[in-house]
Amino acid sequence: MATQILTQARLQELLTYDPNTGVFVWQKRTSNRVQLGHICSCLDKHGYIVIRLDGKLYKSHQLAWLYTYGVFAKELDHINQIRNDNRLVNLRQATRSQQMHNAGPLKNNTSGVKGVSWDKRVRKWHARIWINGKCQCLGFFETLETAQKVRNANHAILF
Repeated sequence: MATQILTQARLQELLTYDPNTGVFVWQKRTSNRVQLGHICSCLDKHGYIVIRLDGKLYKSHQLAWLYTYGVFAKELDHINQIRNDNRLVNLRQATRSQQMHNAGPLKNNTSGVKGVSWDKRVRKWHARIWINGKCQCLGFFETLETAQKVRNANHAILF
């Protein structure tokens, strides 16, 4: 049996979506587990809300886009970086590069500033930015604040 592609019509038959809250609610029973009128709120291990429809698991931000615009977006970004905030105003189509620039510092970042790290060799703060998959050095600075300002200024110009 061929896998059917979820359509906007099928999605709207099964769920309602409130673009102001980002919440999906069941409006049609698809199994014994489904409770009519209940909010779909199952989180995956990455913090995204997921919903199983017709035997397939979907991320709810992708479903919000399909519900509203009738198409699946190739890449979606949560503007405020909160993975379970699926309000329509918080979702935007974005390339992987744009999504990475919207992300915060990595977990192993010790400076607390994205794109800035301490260089033990020169004993200065090193600022850098990624452009088209390549790391560009912005320089070495005496203070974290100066390195952050340079990094932020370059980010603002590029993005």
